Amino acid sequence: MYDKKGTVTREGIRLHDPEDFAGMHKAGQVAAQILDDIAEHVFPGQKTGEIDRLIEEMIKTAGVTSATIGYRGYQHASCISVNHVVCHGIPGDKVLRNGDILNIDVTVIVDGWFGDTSRMYVAGELGRKAERLIQVTHDALMLGIEAVKPGNTFGDIGYAIQSYVEAQRMSVVRDFCGHGLGRVFHAPPNVLHYGRPGREARLEEGMFFTIEPMVNLGRAETKVLADEWTAVTRDKSLSAQFEHSIGVTADGCEIFTLSPVGKFHPTWS
Repeated sequence: MYDKKGTVTREGIRLHDPEDFAGMHKAGQVAAQILDDIAEHVFPGQKTGEIDRLIEEMIKTAGVTSATIGYRGYQHASCISVNHVVCHGIPGDKVLRNGDILNIDVTVIVDGWFGDTSRMYVAGELGRKAERLIQVTHDALMLGIEAVKPGNTFGDIGYAIQSYVEAQRMSVVRDFCGHGLGRVFHAPPNVLHYGRPGREARLEEGMFFTIEPMVNLGRAETKVLADEWTAVTRDKSLSAQFEHSIGVTADGCEIFTLSPVGKFHPTWS
């Protein structure tokens, strides 16, 4: 079926036009730059609420819009998920301690396009178990991205992530997934981080979506706290997440949210 802007597949996944890639790249780069710039503000003694305040200032300075402030009642410019928080951690009075690991997730709207990305940070010294968790999670994301090309399926992406993570004796969270985006924040498809090769919808040029695996040192099960946002590991094991927004090209994909200066991983200088 068709509408005023591009084609929509049988599964409801929009196929964007070639000129749309520029808009997504611009939005993705603004979000990635903010995550680059916030890195120096992550340290022991810092409050997560102060990090969020600084992110909101950066968004205003860039002349763009936060996608999360006001979204379903959420009132912050970022999600900040510390240690055993899997995702959707609410910034506030929590003070970071030496060795804490945290995911910071930012989405901005630039000229109507949504740039969505997250990455891991460490306050102070990075412990060995946490370092390995972060590395496995990062590598799982990149393996998932390597599976993105026309003719492959979303099941191929999930399988690439799941098979690698479980071989490292860690677990992939199944309660949350990636999603389509573009001129909307969330759209089809749901991008699962587990699966079987050849299953789910087939990838086609012009699809835009996020891949954002959440990996736990312990079991995969999660629970959502009473605030109805914060998701934590049920066994209180550490969790990590990385997220890129991508677009499927004729022979692979474009990553819209690459760090402009190569800071996507917390141990990269």
